[in-house]
Amino acid sequence: MNNQQIIKNTEAFVKNALKNAEGGHDWFHILRVWNTAKLIAKNENVDEFVVELGALLHDIADSKFHNGDETIGPKIAREFLESQQVEDSIIIHIENIISNISFKGGNFEQQFNSPELEVIQDADRLDAIGAVGIARTFNYGGFKNRPLYNPEIPPNLNQTKEAYKNSEAPTINHFYEKLLLLKDRMKTDTGRKIAAGRHLYMEHFLTQFYDEWNGKL
Repeated sequence: MNNQQIIKNTEAFVKNALKNAEGGHDWFHILRVWNTAKLIAKNENVDEFVVELGALLHDIADSKFHNGDETIGPKIAREFLESQQVEDSIIIHIENIISNISFKGGNFEQQFNSPELEVIQDADRLDAIGAVGIARTFNYGGFKNRPLYNPEIPPNLNQTKEAYKNSEAPTINHFYEKLLLLKDRMKTDTGRKIAAGRHLYMEHFLTQFYDEWNGKL
């Protein structure tokens, strides 16, 4: 089976697997990350086949929706890729990408790195900021029934990985605990350029949000 057919089969597999997913982590999130990863990859020295497979499978079973279990995603990806006769070295690479792509709180130390992971990670993080990032953040906050904002609950920038995963803080706190930190964590030049504009958009949004909250406008 050629690489093009494997990509096509992976697209169909992921689209079906995520057909009932939460709106911020559904097929359209995967599609945006896939397209952005391909855009970034054009300017990087990477294996584009690995980039495409990793982007398509990076959220095949997000631990947030599986009781925090981080082993399910890599397991599902391996089973699928084995069914496509993908060589084991590539499967191991995809497993490592899935296991290490997420933010997981400010104190998490990534255990694996590769140029392909950097491309996909930038693409995934770009989808967490800007206009779409804001929409996804409030969609997930509503999904978890979190308050929009509570001035009495400040952001916590020193959370452990477990505390970050189990946080029930207001949605606005997430901007400070993750989204506003992502601009400076981009690994590629293309990622950094795109992130700068999206970061500025979020800052404008927060200024407007607080003005409206406090009755200034």
